[in-house]
Amino acid sequence: MTVRIVDRRQDSRNKSSVNRGRFLRRFKGQIRKAVADAIARRGIRDLENGEKIGIPAGDISEPQFHHGRGGMRDTVHPGNDRFSTGDQIERPSGGGAGQGKGKASKDGEGLDDFVFTLTRDEFLDIFFEELALPNLVKRQLARIDEYKRVRAGYTQTGVPTNISIVRTMRGAAGRRIAIGGPYSRELRLLQAELESVLDEVPANEDEVRRLQHEIEVLKAKRQAIPFVDPFDLRFSNRIRVPQPSTQAVMFCVMDVSGSMDEAKKQMAKRFFMLLYLFLNRNYEKIEVVFIRHHTAAEEVDEDAFFHSRETGGTIVSSALKLLRDVIVARYASSLWNIYVAQASDGDNWNEDSPVCRELLSESILPLVQYFAYVEITDGEPQNLWEEYSKLQAGRDGLFAIQRIAQAGDIYPVFRELFRRRMP
Repeated sequence: MTVRIVDRRQDSRNKSSVNRGRFLRRFKGQIRKAVADAIARRGIRDLENGEKIGIPAGDISEPQFHHGRGGMRDTVHPGNDRFSTGDQIERPSGGGAGQGKGKASKDGEGLDDFVFTLTRDEFLDIFFEELALPNLVKRQLARIDEYKRVRAGYTQTGVPTNISIVRTMRGAAGRRIAIGGPYSRELRLLQAELESVLDEVPANEDEVRRLQHEIEVLKAKRQAIPFVDPFDLRFSNRIRVPQPSTQAVMFCVMDVSGSMDEAKKQMAKRFFMLLYLFLNRNYEKIEVVFIRHHTAAEEVDEDAFFHSRETGGTIVSSALKLLRDVIVARYASSLWNIYVAQASDGDNWNEDSPVCRELLSESILPLVQYFAYVEITDGEPQNLWEEYSKLQAGRDGLFAIQRIAQAGDIYPVFRELFRRRMP
């Protein structure tokens, strides 16, 4: 007897999406491992695409309850004309006559992997899990000079174009009822008294004239109530509220001197692409500025940034000065969230490294949301690393440095730079 457990809980109308989400949550561990393997195989340029994931079929088996085979059993197989009970069957020679292609497995029977495709969003959600941008919201909203106007009720003053007709007429009607109510009530009493006097025989003419005069006075007072009074006017009120910035600029700063060989440039390129993709998921608009340097720095396009070749020494401060000038000239407004990623092998002119530290501390870090320095080398830390290390104290979440020795270190370093930090 076999018992199968079937989940018949009510789903929403979109049952396929609900079931898919439940599947991703249930096998999250296996999927994360498969995604990690896929990241190692693919290039950074392909990160925005989906991925075909394979999970061993044994890992997705459903729970089953059944009775074990107990006791002694005799089984008769039809068509046996060569063997009798107790005969030993010889092992086939030559490894069998299978028709399959490829190498055989020594582990017995195998099962095909369960293969499915992750969408782009599902793949990136797993890829960026547990990551968070530092200072995603402006650190000081009070300094934001960009505002948007939102409705905030009504006011008694304003320009004619903002007048609210409905609220004005509603207020005028209520005012007329409140002021004219006593007049109407007294008018009804006088009319009733006038009718009773007229019913008398003979009618008192002086009393009739008095009542008619009072009725006319009350009617005049009631008609004198203005239809719309300035007190009734209501205008739509709009106030200005700070508008958080949803745009960012990403500065890519890279050393292209002779000590930065092609392999190091490719690792830097992968890191920049990864950072761009991460920012793209958090901001509506992103601009990218490429600054390369050797002994001099220049702003270039993406193709020249990654593919041009240079020789000579290294003066990193030239790039930092250009970075500062570009920020002040084009991105000084609080509308921009500024991120900087610098990649270098750490080799710099000894007398220039202290200048770099001073530039960062006084001119650049006060302007940016985050500055990440990645040193690409498998050797000992260079003098630039030592100077940058002095800036880390008290700047957690604003400035960070990491080292990359090989391509496999890019993703762990990226996760460490942008991991979610507890407040």
